[in-house]
Amino acid sequence: MDFDGRRLSLARRLRRLQRTTLAAKTSVTAAAITQFERNTARPTNAILAELALALGVPTDFFHQGRPIEQVPASAAHFRSLRATPAIARDQALAFAEIALAVVDVIEQYVDLPAVPEIVEPVDGEPTSDQIAAIAAATRSRLGVEPGPIPHVVRLLEAHGIVVLRLPQDIDRKVDAFSTEAGHRPLVLLSPAKDDRARSRFDAAHELGHLVMHQDVEPGSKIIENQAHQFAAEFLAPTTELEPDLPRKVDWDALLQAKTKWGISLAALVYRANSIGLWSEHAYRRANQHLAAQGYPEQGPLGPPESPYLLGAAAELLSQSGTSTADLAAVSRLTVDHINEIIAAGSETKPRLRLTVDPRP
Repeated sequence: MDFDGRRLSLARRLRRLQRTTLAAKTSVTAAAITQFERNTARPTNAILAELALALGVPTDFFHQGRPIEQVPASAAHFRSLRATPAIARDQALAFAEIALAVVDVIEQYVDLPAVPEIVEPVDGEPTSDQIAAIAAATRSRLGVEPGPIPHVVRLLEAHGIVVLRLPQDIDRKVDAFSTEAGHRPLVLLSPAKDDRARSRFDAAHELGHLVMHQDVEPGSKIIENQAHQFAAEFLAPTTELEPDLPRKVDWDALLQAKTKWGISLAALVYRANSIGLWSEHAYRRANQHLAAQGYPEQGPLGPPESPYLLGAAAELLSQSGTSTADLAAVSRLTVDHINEIIAAGSETKPRLRLTVDPRP
């Protein structure tokens, strides 16, 4: 009787398997798997062993453990919802659910930063000035001084928002997304964007959703554009950025602004046009130049910003004698799941590899 159907659903979605595909790997039907997942029926021990083997988890994973919070698609702001295949979205949501479960068990041992009151819902279609005011208020609430934000991801983590990189096996069509469906706000960044400016903008964009779009149906271009406007103003308020923008297309000046503010040339070109410094002709000419240059842009800013919070928490646990195996035993998650989430929330560092020439 010790069986949790939600954990079966979670393991299946993490493996990016439809019920029919999982059924083909076992001796049960897709309809039976549906019943198992909904807890309207329970598998025998033999069937449970088949499911565990097909999904690559121990049978203990399906037993009752710490509750795993569900993250429905209606509570997650995917950047490209319509372009994201449903099975890929389900896999990403399952990863978010595992992440929240791991954070929950870590919080039994470590006090993570408290989340301040940052929510400021928007009504209807706010103006650009209203969104700029919300971004300015958010900077103030988070204690941001005037000028560039040194590290956007660390700023979010310092205020209790858990930031993770999605694993490499998640479909690349899944862009950054965020959710408040769990006990803590969660921001997940794409590993495909190997660019500091993009990682900063993505983190600020998702913060915009967390601030403005509670209880708002995700996926529309309107709310995505609102989050874009929020991110632009949060990273570089117009009143502070404008003196650093040239009055004509000047790539040296733009590169200096890119380095100072940590935002892309494309974003700076857009801002110069949107606040009326450039003509439409200059704006088109600049975009044509950027398109001809291709990606990556000139003036690289270094590697993407990396999370730090969960890695630091795991280090504290290790120093106090609590291992990931202990966390797995308490939560009935697997050690692999816990290690994967901790790695996704840890600072990435390049590894130096040395080889020895066997020749004399």
